[in-house]
Amino acid sequence: MSISRSIKDLDWPLVIITLLLCALGVLQIYSATAMTKWQDAWWKQLIWVGTGLVMMWVVAQLDYHTLLSRVFVLYAGVIGLLIATAFIGNKVFGSTRWIHVAGFTLQTSEFVKIVLILLAAKFLSDLKVKTLEWGDIAKLAALVAVPMVLVMKQPDLGTSLTFLPILICGILMAGVRWRHLLIIAGVLLVVAPIGYHFLKPYQKDRLVSFINPDHDPKGSGFQVIQSKIAVGNGGIWGRGAKESSQTHLGFLPVPHTDFIFSSFAEEHGFAGIIIALVLYFLLIMQIVQSAQTATDNAGLYICMGVAALLLFHVLVNVGMVVGRMPVTGIPLPLMSSGGSNTWSVFLMLGLVNSVRSRRVLD
Repeated sequence: MSISRSIKDLDWPLVIITLLLCALGVLQIYSATAMTKWQDAWWKQLIWVGTGLVMMWVVAQLDYHTLLSRVFVLYAGVIGLLIATAFIGNKVFGSTRWIHVAGFTLQTSEFVKIVLILLAAKFLSDLKVKTLEWGDIAKLAALVAVPMVLVMKQPDLGTSLTFLPILICGILMAGVRWRHLLIIAGVLLVVAPIGYHFLKPYQKDRLVSFINPDHDPKGSGFQVIQSKIAVGNGGIWGRGAKESSQTHLGFLPVPHTDFIFSSFAEEHGFAGIIIALVLYFLLIMQIVQSAQTATDNAGLYICMGVAALLLFHVLVNVGMVVGRMPVTGIPLPLMSSGGSNTWSVFLMLGLVNSVRSRRVLD
């Protein structure tokens, strides 16, 4: 296939929406980090977006069935990568999540998501059943649990939780009995309080600050309180670029990463929030449309896995900055500064394009 033909076959509405979100992100990173120690973050984000586009195009050229046939090799590879990260990774803020590769610092857990989407698609499409049985659910859950536990040990509870929508979406799409769902929900209700005792002290503090931010307003509740103030300061039309007090007076920690939506809301107000959320809605709906027209169940599972993961990221991040979700460190896709998450999202969108292109070729 020629380069011009392969570029033409891309899902251009999806690409355009993606680039619009990236543009909002780069502009907000530039505004939020001006005259700070992170002031070069915006052009680094441009590099990550540019290289991400190339990665998306490369993956779009691959037949996703080829990747599915090698998914267990990829799964073993990412498990090995997570184990290697535990031994040779860089420890930052008490967590060992990153490794140096060819001059880049990569968060290895971000790329596990891609493999889990492929793994769930392969596992579920091979079953060829109308309704999953307990054994099927247990096997898939166990495969997801292995990397999830390894990521929790880094510790990185936020990223490990992003594996769950992939599992849940796959199970629901494949078909599950209501009594199975009720039993699973009941088990989770029992296990959740027990799991609380295994959390790190800072993770417990985040849950407490979510329930009652005023319990420790200068400590664990500080981020949530300042984030809510920033969102409220934006009003309808926002305070304008570089005019946000919470961001530029240092009250909002790391306004270009996990809390970029707070900074964006303060500068662009409710109107800007609506624009950003509509773009995310259109992006996810475009992925769902690709799922609906997929030529097989494997393609359907891939697209819906990507859609579920992105929806989870957006809901948790936006909920976090307005105090409706605990602070988990989950970035806002395509807007938050960060190479690993940006690249992983573009790779996932490449998979969606691969599914779409098979429809065109077939």
